[in-house]
Amino acid sequence: MSILTVGTMAFDSIETPFGKAEKVIGGACTYISWAASYWYSPIHLVSIIGRDFPQSEVKALEDRGVSMEGLVRRTDMDSFFWAGKYHPDMNNRDTLTTDLNVLAEFDPILPRSYVSSRFIMLGNLTPAIQMSVLNQLDGNQAVIILDTMNFWMDIAMPELKEVLKRVNVLTINDEEARQLSGERSLVRAAQKIHEMGPEYLVIKKGEHGALLFYKDQIFFAPGMPMADVIDPTGAGDSFAGGMIGYLARTGEISFKNMKTALIYGSTMASFCVEDFSLQKLRNLSQDEIHQRIRQFEMLSSFDVNELPVKNN
Repeated sequence: MSILTVGTMAFDSIETPFGKAEKVIGGACTYISWAASYWYSPIHLVSIIGRDFPQSEVKALEDRGVSMEGLVRRTDMDSFFWAGKYHPDMNNRDTLTTDLNVLAEFDPILPRSYVSSRFIMLGNLTPAIQMSVLNQLDGNQAVIILDTMNFWMDIAMPELKEVLKRVNVLTINDEEARQLSGERSLVRAAQKIHEMGPEYLVIKKGEHGALLFYKDQIFFAPGMPMADVIDPTGAGDSFAGGMIGYLARTGEISFKNMKTALIYGSTMASFCVEDFSLQKLRNLSQDEIHQRIRQFEMLSSFDVNELPVKNN
């Protein structure tokens, strides 16, 4: 068994109330791979980089058990670059620069050894690219998880809906769920989205946690109260990496196991936001991770003592 992750490897320039980070390593595939690598290997990566992307970063991922057979380096172009500035509440941001560079040329071709990967994480890309990857798989996957965003809903909704027919899990935020479904209630939104294809729906609510919907069942994973959120960039992708890493490690796709996977995803996201770029994710210890998981367990665990109903 193996994980396949498809997405961007990029540079980010970020400004938050806590400071600035100029041209640091980012990209969905990068965060997903780092987060998942704490739970599982091998990870098969598919992405594209330019002449400016450090080989040392590629080597660091290889050392974590990430196969780079599906990575393309263009020596005539620069890597994808994004710059953004976060508002004081850290929940909203303004995009300052988006330079597609090599991403405009991204046409992923899966190596033969990748097509039978059992656990698939399709990062936020055009629905056309996501469909291209799905068409190259051998059809024997255990789970296919898709991430998308409102931009693709605005410009490529028909194509996105075709992709949704072929995935098991969709991860989006609350506003995207409302836009995709046309419903204000997240419960009703989940019902509509299930009808589009995904059996499981994960609705991310940033610092307020995440909701998991499956048939008529709902689970809420709390957000970890953090003293300082330094940089939210990559938190959603770290969440996805932790989630699919746990699922691949356990090999079980069920509502019960998906609930635990959300906690593992939330754990990796909570580490990600504690520093700029990948700084916190690079050197986590087993003790740090397990202690954080226990903290999440404490947040959502309680005993109920039944009281007799008061008669008026």
